[in-house]
Amino acid sequence: MEFRPLGRTGVSVSKFCFGAGMFGYFGNNDETECNKMVDYAISEGVNFFDTSDVYSHGESETILGKALKGKRQDIVLATKFSLPIDQNPNHKGNSRRWIFEEVENSLRRLDTDYIDLYQAHRPDVSTDIDETLGALSDLVRQGKVRMIGTSTFPAEQIVEAQWCSEKRMRERFWTEQAPYSIFARKVESNVFPACEKYGIGGLVWSPLAQGWLTGKWRQGKTAEGTHRQNLQPHLFEMARPENKEKLRLVEELRNIAGNAGVSLMGMALAFAANHPAVASVIIGPRTFDQLRGLLDCSDIELSEDVLDAIDELVPPGTNISSDDDGYTAPEIQDKYLRRRERRSRETSAGGQTMENIENYKQKKQ
Repeated sequence: MEFRPLGRTGVSVSKFCFGAGMFGYFGNNDETECNKMVDYAISEGVNFFDTSDVYSHGESETILGKALKGKRQDIVLATKFSLPIDQNPNHKGNSRRWIFEEVENSLRRLDTDYIDLYQAHRPDVSTDIDETLGALSDLVRQGKVRMIGTSTFPAEQIVEAQWCSEKRMRERFWTEQAPYSIFARKVESNVFPACEKYGIGGLVWSPLAQGWLTGKWRQGKTAEGTHRQNLQPHLFEMARPENKEKLRLVEELRNIAGNAGVSLMGMALAFAANHPAVASVIIGPRTFDQLRGLLDCSDIELSEDVLDAIDELVPPGTNISSDDDGYTAPEIQDKYLRRRERRSRETSAGGQTMENIENYKQKKQ
C-alpha cells in the first residue's frame, strides 16, 4: 500500500482510506464481519479510516470504535459533523454550540480521547465561517482534535476559510473531501486547484460513482436488487437521460479497461488516485468480499494513453449528472433567493439585510 502526505500536515496516509459509511443499519450491522474487515484492511496497509456522526445515526462510529480497540495508536481516524442527526433544529450545522456538543458524542461513540481529523460534512450558510473555525480551533487547543477539514465545500468557500484563518489567526482546514470519479470531474476545474494552492490534502468520496463504475449497471443488463439501488433508487432510474449516458459510457470504459488489462472498477479507482491533488481515495465496502476486491486494486497505475482515452469520453472538469455534485448552494435550490422583490420584502420584515451583515463583519474586525 502506497503512503502519501496528507496535504502539508506532516501526516502520511494510505492511498486508500477505509470509509465506514456502510457500518450499521444503513449497510452492515454484523459487528463480527465489520471487525474482520477492519483487521484485514490494516493488515493490507490501510492506516486511514473515515466515518461520520450521521452514518446509521452514530452506529458507524460505535462499530468502528470497537473494531479499532487496541489498534488506535497507529491509525489516522477521521469523522464528521454538520448533517442533521434528528428533527431538532440545533442538532446540525457548523455552529459552535453544535460542534462542542457533537464532538463529545463522537468521542464517546468512537471510544477515543482524540479525533485525528474532524471535518465539516457540508457547508452551512447560516453560520459565519469564523464561528466554525473558532470552535474547531478551540478543540485543537484542547487536544480533542488534531486536524480539521471540510467535505464537499465549493472552491470559493475553501478560499474564504483560508482567508479567515489567516486574518483571525484560526486553525486552518487541512483537507477537503470531494466527490470525484470518472463521472464526476467538476472539482478538477476549481476545488482541486484551490487545494493545491493552499496545501490542502484532497480526499475522494464515491470514486465508483455510487456503484456505476463497478460495471453492475450495463446496457441491456441492468442489475436488480443491489443494496445501493434499494437505498437510493432515484440514482438508477434508467429512463433519465443522464443515466442513459452513463450506461453508454460504461460500455466504452469497459473496453478501455479491458485493453489496459484491468477491471472497470480498478481503472476507476486508479483514475481517482491519479490526480496530483488527491492524498487518499475513500473506499466504502459493505462486505468483506467487497473490501478484498477493492484492496486488490490498490497497486493499479494507468498509462497516459488510458488517461487520454478517459478524457476523450468524459471531458475534464465536467459531471455527467447533477446527482454527483454532492452539494447544491441554497441560492440554486430556492428560487426566491434569486428574486429581488421577494428578498426585499423578507429583509424589510426583519430578515438579515446586507447592511446587517456588513455591520457584523466590521464588529468582528
